[in-house]
Amino acid sequence: MVEVAVEGVKTVPGTQVLLKRVGQVTADDLFSADAVVAGSSVCWSNMSGEMKTFFENRQFKFGVFPDFKMKNKVGADFATAGQVSSGKEVTMLTILAAMLGNQIIVVSGGGAFGASVTTEGDSPGIDNKELADARALGQRVAEVTRLICSVPSP
Repeated sequence: MVEVAVEGVKTVPGTQVLLKRVGQVTADDLFSADAVVAGSSVCWSNMSGEMKTFFENRQFKFGVFPDFKMKNKVGADFATAGQVSSGKEVTMLTILAAMLGNQIIVVSGGGAFGASVTTEGDSPGIDNKELADARALGQRVAEVTRLICSVPSP
């Protein structure tokens, strides 16, 4: 899913992508990025423990607060789950809420909250529509980031 979102980002000329697992992200990675896309598997209608720990510990580990060092960066998310109604939307909302709490400008693409995948039941795994949604999400993040970064500060 994330690899296809990266493909979408790369469709916008002049963009660069750094792909890392959340546990490998450094403060420098975070603060030097213009945008952040976070993805998680669904764990009881919430983000994974590793992702939740990342959001909860940023304040202490990276010194995000009280200066809102992520303010005005672009953010987006995606989720993967086994079943159609397994909490993907709630999971994406928990990630977006963490971003909004940091004054990140959130965007969507593919779906209302981001992009999502169902991998069990009647699903053949990640299908073409889900791949297109992930690609659209990456492209939208890059386009919005480009717009925001090209506007001069007042």
